[in-house]
Amino acid sequence: MEKDSDRSINIHISSAAIIKTVVILALFWAVFYMRDLVVVILTAIVIASSIEPLIVWFGKRRVARTISVILIYLFLFILLAGIFYFFVPSLLSDLSDFLTKLPTYLDTVSVWNPFKGNVSPASPVVSNLGLSQGLSISEFINEFNSGFTSASQGFFQTISSLFGGILSLVLIVVLSFYLAVQDDGVAKFLRIVLPIRYEEYVLGLWRRSQQKIGRWLQGQLLLGALMGILVYLGLTILGIKNAILLALLAMVFELIPVFGPILAAIPSTLVAFADGGVAKGFLVIGLYIIMQQFENHLIYPLVVRKIVGIPPILVILAILAGFKLAGVLGILISVPIAAVFVEFLDDLQREKITRKGAAAK
Repeated sequence: MEKDSDRSINIHISSAAIIKTVVILALFWAVFYMRDLVVVILTAIVIASSIEPLIVWFGKRRVARTISVILIYLFLFILLAGIFYFFVPSLLSDLSDFLTKLPTYLDTVSVWNPFKGNVSPASPVVSNLGLSQGLSISEFINEFNSGFTSASQGFFQTISSLFGGILSLVLIVVLSFYLAVQDDGVAKFLRIVLPIRYEEYVLGLWRRSQQKIGRWLQGQLLLGALMGILVYLGLTILGIKNAILLALLAMVFELIPVFGPILAAIPSTLVAFADGGVAKGFLVIGLYIIMQQFENHLIYPLVVRKIVGIPPILVILAILAGFKLAGVLGILISVPIAAVFVEFLDDLQREKITRKGAAAK
């Protein structure tokens, strides 16, 4: 009887399998090496997909697709330029004032001081905390302040810096315009870059994901705008300083599910306690509680009810990962990628259920 130790196991790896493995590894390496370009292309796809509902709306009114895209881009350019020239100076002034008074605001908060082993005002504790390369919080505030002040030098300089430079900005505008002008431009682009074997599935996956992305984006933008306006009106009525800055923070934090409104309330509460005392501080807390209830029970059900299938925790993780990997552009493409991922998981789940049903028969 042949012993197990004498048995030999032959493993045969075909040349085709080796070639496929090498090609896949080479593709992953190429994507990583050209990740900046990949992020630019994904951002252009997201922008082109986001304005598609507006293009369809113009099309129903017999406006040519090219004219529709040009009008949309002109409107967005004028809107951004108007915001920059009319609101950014006031915003920068509020931000500069807020950063200058930040130590005063921190003095209104008591925290555990690890350096002395007792409870003390937050300002000296935070000032002693170090950032990278030995930069203190105080120095960071000064650098941050001067950086935002220099942003007022030019509209294009500021916008291009947010999008990773002039070249990245130009590429995003040109590619998104090209994809938007073409009827079903994103699908045509995907047909070019995809293998024929996976073409139909990926196109179907993208179309389903695109609907989900559009609904999520429209709902969150509208929700953020409404909450930003309400925060600005409420803080202005209460006489809280830096109302524009705090309202803008509320709009941005609305993109973060669950924790966004809580994060937005923290700076407003600090400013209120520091400038207006305990009474104003509790009034601002009450304002945010009322607005949160208003959002949860009225605005969200009526405005964002059509949002389906993107779990809040996945949105949070996607935004954090996107910002870590690609900064502002990463934030823009993080939720769309998460939506595609959710659709893909749904497909896997449906396939698993189908196979179980077939096996049971």
